Amino acid sequence: MFKISIPSIFIILIIFWGTQTLSASNPEGSGSLAGEVSDRDTGEPVAFAYLHLEELNRTITAHSDGTFQIDNIPAGSYTLTTYRVGYQTVSREVTIANNETTQISISLNPTVLSSEAVEVVGTRERGTGSSLEHASKTISGTELRQDLGTTLASTLDDIPGFSSRSMGSAPSRPVVRGLGGERLLILQDGERTGDVSSQSSDHAVTVDPMAAEQIEVARGPAALQYGANAIGGVINIVRNQIAPTQPDHLHGSASLQGESVNTGAVAGLEAGAPLGKNLALKFDGNLRTARNIDTPNGTLQNSGILSTNNAVGLSYIQPWGYAGIASSMYLNHYGIPPDPNGGHPNGVDIEMRKYQAETGSEVFINNSVFKSVNADLSYKNYYHREIESSGETGTEFGVLTGNASLFARHEKLAFFDNGKIGIWGETKNYAIQGARTPDSDTYSLAGYIIEEKDIGALHLELGTRFDYVNTVPAEEDAGSSIGFIRKRSFNALSSSASAIYDLGKGFYTGTTWMHSFRAPSAEELYSEGPHLASYSYEVGNPDLEPERGLGKEVFLRYKTNMATAEFSLYHNSFDSYIYPRNTGRQSPRFPSLNIYQFTGVDALFQGFEVSSQVQLLDHWALSGSLSYTHAKRKVSEQQSGSRWQPLPMIPPLKGSIGLKYAKSAFQAGTNIRFADNQTRTGDFETPTNGYAVWDLYGQYRFQTGTTLHTLSLNVDNLLNEVYRSHLSRIKDLVPEPGRNISLLYRIYF
Repeated sequence: MFKISIPSIFIILIIFWGTQTLSASNPEGSGSLAGEVSDRDTGEPVAFAYLHLEELNRTITAHSDGTFQIDNIPAGSYTLTTYRVGYQTVSREVTIANNETTQISISLNPTVLSSEAVEVVGTRERGTGSSLEHASKTISGTELRQDLGTTLASTLDDIPGFSSRSMGSAPSRPVVRGLGGERLLILQDGERTGDVSSQSSDHAVTVDPMAAEQIEVARGPAALQYGANAIGGVINIVRNQIAPTQPDHLHGSASLQGESVNTGAVAGLEAGAPLGKNLALKFDGNLRTARNIDTPNGTLQNSGILSTNNAVGLSYIQPWGYAGIASSMYLNHYGIPPDPNGGHPNGVDIEMRKYQAETGSEVFINNSVFKSVNADLSYKNYYHREIESSGETGTEFGVLTGNASLFARHEKLAFFDNGKIGIWGETKNYAIQGARTPDSDTYSLAGYIIEEKDIGALHLELGTRFDYVNTVPAEEDAGSSIGFIRKRSFNALSSSASAIYDLGKGFYTGTTWMHSFRAPSAEELYSEGPHLASYSYEVGNPDLEPERGLGKEVFLRYKTNMATAEFSLYHNSFDSYIYPRNTGRQSPRFPSLNIYQFTGVDALFQGFEVSSQVQLLDHWALSGSLSYTHAKRKVSEQQSGSRWQPLPMIPPLKGSIGLKYAKSAFQAGTNIRFADNQTRTGDFETPTNGYAVWDLYGQYRFQTGTTLHTLSLNVDNLLNEVYRSHLSRIKDLVPEPGRNISLLYRIYF
């Protein structure tokens, strides 16, 4: 039975707070921002530029004549970031006054570099200093279209430090600096996805990158708004299902994409439109289909996919703010390839569905300190079943999730320039059939504070968060074969600090520190049974202690109109790092499956990332990246002659070298992806050989009337090389996909 005690409490709080703030708000306490975007060299208007008010997450697309207007903005100072294909990203501070329209002109500088697409944010000026933005990377524009993959993980895979945990076409999830699962939160419009992709390699993420307006990656203090466990970061897919601003006309985009390696195709449409004076409608949808993947060694059986992701939202917009509702549906039917060890020689099919309903609002308040209050509620109904080749259902998973959040933004408060204070709650009802794992309920409650301060050329961010987690099994069992199954409660304080200093002449240096907390999940505590789709027999540990991490990073950045570069060093240590350890023992009940025991160990992750772009001539640019993670766990001397042993599923040294030509509306280039051998393997893990793979790409854009068209062509693995990814669970079965030609057409209107 799904319990809604925590959301009910939050609903009462939100209604009470909203009533008070509405009664205290100034009905005319907001302003507008209007202007035009132009080419710095020619002075001509730049059509369809994407503008983003960072702190408020307000977005708008400029008209075909380069003009734009954003209404209902609470008075204050904000960061406006402008993206456009073929131009360098511009971030600037804008100040909004009550009952006034602020007029600005934005001049974009043409560039051959791709910094407008994947930008390390934090180079904008605020006063005499500079600031480190909340989203340390933003993927949009050219890069999002050029690298758009079947899954979120494949779309992000070329960013330094990112890898993909994969098990075929659909079940792929990002890994950052060797950290995945619950240590890397995946959000959609700031809300958790409500799926179980973090728990097993065969579970797909219920987000399709086709619907993304942009993708943000947040680290450090900004990540504490969403969770205490995101030491790997937070990935936020921005869809803006509840529109915060009133569009002045119908606008959106339509997309068609096809690829050869799996005879795949996807069609998508997203649009927003005004409904009368105060209502805004937002809708999007897509349909994706693909057959089995072709590899240089043959076809990967049972790797097809058929999915659809659809949403509709309605917003009521007034001078006091906005309120809206949205509903979405995600359906996916995909295959898991055969078990290399023979556990299920024909593979397993997975039928997945998720239904979501949500509400969101923002209220501007007439207060000398707090400027706005945001309240959000969401409910997600997730279910998937794993169908064996005989047609019988092997394992079923069901999760009902309710989330509620409330936070207030402020400007000057004591020592700090701006920040936010908020509370968050979640209730999760988890049920599984086909294993001995008991049903359970998990209740979570958190409060956080995130603050910013500029001191000359130094920018500071500080954050802290307190979490309480209570996991309750349906029945306690002192005689269980895995231990005493009982209620577990955890609570802890997490914190983070970040600083960046403008050294001048394009150089910036900074550091980020994070002390994280993660309570064991219900799966890690109580699992017991076969999981055929992941080739494992999973055994939980009811006595697990919470995972605590300490992350440190230092970096040096350089950015000018002609070149960008970044070098980062990181060191993440963990107490009770929780992972499913392959014991090497066969399950007595299912001899074809090895026992994977959830365990907590001391662990250490350290490594580096290097990336750079250099404009060689007027139209040529050279780029490169390199990243490496060294991860190990502590063991007793009785277990091994060494005190430390490698952790499994850690990516090897990897990188890329690229050359690009860009002129006016056309760009083309080549890229070589490479990886070293991975011989530092965990228990019962096989090593993986290195590889080098050659890719080609091209893109052309043109404008007809009030529409913008883009054509993107990719050729991946041009020479049809045989190579294997160390993070693939099926690498011993087949290599990675062979030559793939993909074409994406997108029209903006």
